[in-house]
Amino acid sequence: MPVYTSEALILRTYKLGEADRIVVFLTRDRGKKRGVAKGARRAKSRFTGALEPMTRAGVAYYEREQRELVRINYVEPTRSPLAAGTGEALGHVGYFAELIDEWAPEAHVDERLYRLGASITEAVAASVPVQELALYFEYWILRLQGVYPALSACPACGGGLNDGATMPAGEHAFLCLSCARPGSGTSLSREALAFLRAARLAAPERLASLTLSARAARELETAHRRLLALHLDKELKSARVLREMRR
Repeated sequence: MPVYTSEALILRTYKLGEADRIVVFLTRDRGKKRGVAKGARRAKSRFTGALEPMTRAGVAYYEREQRELVRINYVEPTRSPLAAGTGEALGHVGYFAELIDEWAPEAHVDERLYRLGASITEAVAASVPVQELALYFEYWILRLQGVYPALSACPACGGGLNDGATMPAGEHAFLCLSCARPGSGTSLSREALAFLRAARLAAPERLASLTLSARAARELETAHRRLLALHLDKELKSARVLREMRR
């Protein structure tokens, strides 16, 4: 039975029997895995504190052919989002993990997705403003999947989107203000577009230096909610929890 070691991000856990847990984790070099952590629910388990969502860790596991679940030998945390210490930031951790889990195919290597998740963990632990971080993460995960609409030019006329853009109802593209029907769809202001363009080049830890008003943030939240619902065909449980927290 081969033993593998890898850098990994913990995504989710589920109860198994009286003392164990099933752990969903994204490895850097072998994609997403599901494994059994024996005794993880016991009070003196060696896994205590190591299985929180978005924890970055070294993982060792045994894998047999044609077995869906691997057997986890150890999880050694190297970075935890719990270091952030703020309720708002920690409330987003499950959301980030659930989005990665939804988009990471089983056993399919996607190092870009792993690097994105790892950078988000570092940013949460470093107390980067979570609102900007969430918008950055949503933009990048949609972009990595190839489904974020183009920001360079209007697909209808080829003109620029410098003054703002609108995503018409039922469509998956940002149109310029001349081509979009006034008052319809989801609008992005010049400021919201500027944030997205800066996010293409900025590392997460630099987000605190970007300007984003409450109005522009709401515009981006609305647009991203539409895009995520369109491509996932559902609303995530963690997203509903975040909405309740804000209320």
